[in-house]
Amino acid sequence: VRRVRAEIAPHDSVQRFAALGVDIFLCQGHFTSTRSIEVEGERLEFSKAIIATGARAAVPAIPGLPEAGYLTNETVFSLTALPRRLIVIGGGPIGCELAQAFARLGSQVTLVSDVPMLLPKDDADAAARLEQQFRNEGIGLLLGAKVVRAERSAVGKILIVDRGKDGETVVADEILLAVGRTPNIEGLSLEAAGVEYDSKGVKVDDHLRTSNKKIFAAGDISSRYHFTHAAEALGRIALQNTLFFGRKRASDLVIPWCTYTDPEIAHVGLTEKEAEKNGIDVATLTLPLAEIDRGIVDGDTAGFARVHFGKKDGRILGATLVSRHAGESIGELVLAIQKRMKIGELGAVIHPYPTEAEIIKRLGDTSMRGRLKPWMKQWLTRIFQWRR
Repeated sequence: VRRVRAEIAPHDSVQRFAALGVDIFLCQGHFTSTRSIEVEGERLEFSKAIIATGARAAVPAIPGLPEAGYLTNETVFSLTALPRRLIVIGGGPIGCELAQAFARLGSQVTLVSDVPMLLPKDDADAAARLEQQFRNEGIGLLLGAKVVRAERSAVGKILIVDRGKDGETVVADEILLAVGRTPNIEGLSLEAAGVEYDSKGVKVDDHLRTSNKKIFAAGDISSRYHFTHAAEALGRIALQNTLFFGRKRASDLVIPWCTYTDPEIAHVGLTEKEAEKNGIDVATLTLPLAEIDRGIVDGDTAGFARVHFGKKDGRILGATLVSRHAGESIGELVLAIQKRMKIGELGAVIHPYPTEAEIIKRLGDTSMRGRLKPWMKQWLTRIFQWRR
């Protein structure tokens, strides 16, 4: 991991940006007015500014946790020895990814979540597929469990959890927190700049402008999408709107996400529940990966592909992929939503054989076959018989 991180590090290094002509100050900066900031005692005035201070791992108020000690996604990679026992608090993407990774490295892993399912923002059956995989791999799951307190003892770090019955005790060598993100707003003196914010971060409009029209914000500090690729896309919008008088809108973005477990779970657009909540009449089409030759060859037959589309116009509104390579394939469906394509158009895309992405073409073909009414079949049968 350290070797790979070292190879990636130059992409975001001080040296790279300095070579591009960027003045860099590695220190805490804060606003001193609506048009200036201060760094290391030096006042810097600006005509436009972008706040991109990101977010950090949230730390829940669990009694005894600070004394027991914990890891986050920022500190876990500094470990030099494998924990024999690991407790992961949180069943979201980061918690699931690291739980499976450490289990496969040899740790005895227990995942604790106050939600009764893994990945609560994804489709329930996709989460259920991952839950079954975790149980097959021996990962302990305490779902719908509230952490009462943490302790440190001679036998290790202890969590006392409550699942609506007598308290249960879990012992481990390390505790990893993965319960969400907290925006980095401390120390910025946003009040001095006239920038409104709350516990979720800096408030922005659809053009990423803050309450101070000269200051924009992008990334985790102001977005509900806490993903690197989302931060990059929002950063592009902020850059265009600040420097080039742009009118780009964040709401125009089609942002996918992928949880990098095995299997991967990728999603884009609306879920069925979101469509119903918004009063959108959708149809849903799901195909198992067992119908695709590549899925059979790879033994990856438990996954599936799902598309939600408008019943009236057939326009693709959302999709979920569950497979070993879901993250590599979801981009095709992102483009389909962005270009307002209809479900039947997916069948016109030719894929190399054999690939898992071929299931996307099958979704289009299946939707077209579904449009063939019984009377149409009878009519075509008669025509073909007559022509013969």
